[in-house]
Amino acid sequence: MFASVSSALGASLQRVPLWPAPVRGSGGPAPAQDAGEADQADPAQPGRPAAQEAETTPAQQRELARLEARDREVRAHEQAHLATGGGLITSGPSFTYELGPDKRHYAVAGEVHIDTSPGRSPQHTITKAQQIRAAALAPAQPSGADRQVAAQASQMEMQARIARALVQHYEAVGQHGGPGEHRSAAPRLQASA
Repeated sequence: MFASVSSALGASLQRVPLWPAPVRGSGGPAPAQDAGEADQADPAQPGRPAAQEAETTPAQQRELARLEARDREVRAHEQAHLATGGGLITSGPSFTYELGPDKRHYAVAGEVHIDTSPGRSPQHTITKAQQIRAAALAPAQPSGADRQVAAQASQMEMQARIARALVQHYEAVGQHGGPGEHRSAAPRLQASA
């Protein structure tokens, strides 16, 4: 049984706490700077000092751009699952991070857990399955795992529709006293007086 809606995992990943604080340098205090060398914020890259931009190589800049784009994509992907999953979501998104050349963590994969248990009735199960499928396919580019969850939700819905039809059939037959009534194969014995 499927238990989560998730985006594809990348290679060489590192698990770290959700939304980590940016790491600067080797974990110690920031190096002392002259008053004239103070980091000026680069308006093109919020949160990234202009001095740091000058220190990165073209390859590092390309890697940072790739990581930033992937981070935005992963967060938007998981947000789409959250927005559509509603009350079936059992936990917020969890992310897998990659450390960039700027010593910051970038989300490169993520997942959202969703309740995939059957409903209280066939009709409730049908409604849940439809919402699970919608949540799985909500991102602009659903992953393979998302498509698998959607397929399993479709199967769950189909089974619930069959169960609902059987319940309706047996209720209808039972109300009319038709051939569906339960009768014992053995004749009833009547007590003689």
